[in-house]
Order: sequence, then structure tokens, then C-alpha cells
Amino acid sequence: MKLLTHNMLSSKNVKGVIVGYPLKIEAFDVKVTEVEFNPEFIVKVIPKIDYSVLIRAAEYLGHVGKLPGHVPENVEKNTDFLKEIHHALLEVEVVKGDLICPESGRRFPITDGIPNMLLNEDEV
Repeated sequence: MKLLTHNMLSSKNVKGVIVGYPLKIEAFDVKVTEVEFNPEFIVKVIPKIDYSVLIRAAEYLGHVGKLPGHVPENVEKNTDFLKEIHHALLEVEVVKGDLICPESGRRFPITDGIPNMLLNEDEV
């Protein structure tokens, strides 16, 4: 599971959960895979993500790199920043682990990089 995916997942569909975001990550296996850098894509994605959640997830996984505490001005001209956020969002992948609901503690397994967010009938 890429950190881009993590940034957009929540467990708010679990019965009794109000927000369910951000999900905590318990990672057992993390890999880094080089992905072609596409600055235009990254510039378009930045407004759609919760940057503080990305920073916390990257820190937890040990891949925060040189990401600043906030998104700098004129990101489209800041190639170094775009490369760092590209790395965190698209190259760092949790292969095995769990996503944990911050409200209910419900665990969602990550297997082979795929988070299983399916709920049991009694959880809906």
C-alpha cells in the first residue's frame, strides 16, 4: 500500500465510528520501489492530500526524508520538494501490516501491498 492510498483511506463506515481518519499504520514489511518522476502529477495531487497525515506516516515508516513540516509556496517550481513528496507518496510501500482505526481499534490487514477494508456484516 502506497502512502498516497493510505492518505485517502478511512474507517468511517464501521458502525459507531464518526471520523475514522487517519488510520494508524503497523508495518511488518516495507519496501521502496523506484517510480518514474512525474512532477505534473505530483503538483496536481498535493491539494488532494492531507499533508500532515503524509508526514506522520512517512516518519513512522522512517521515510520522511527531507520533507518540510508544511507545503512550501510555489511547489510547482520546487523540484527538490516535488521529488521528496513523490518518494513518500509513490515509492514507499507497506507490503505487510495493518491499518488501525483510531476510534474503534479495528484492524484492517495489508497483504502483498493491498489493504483489506472489507467489513463483517455486524460492523456495518
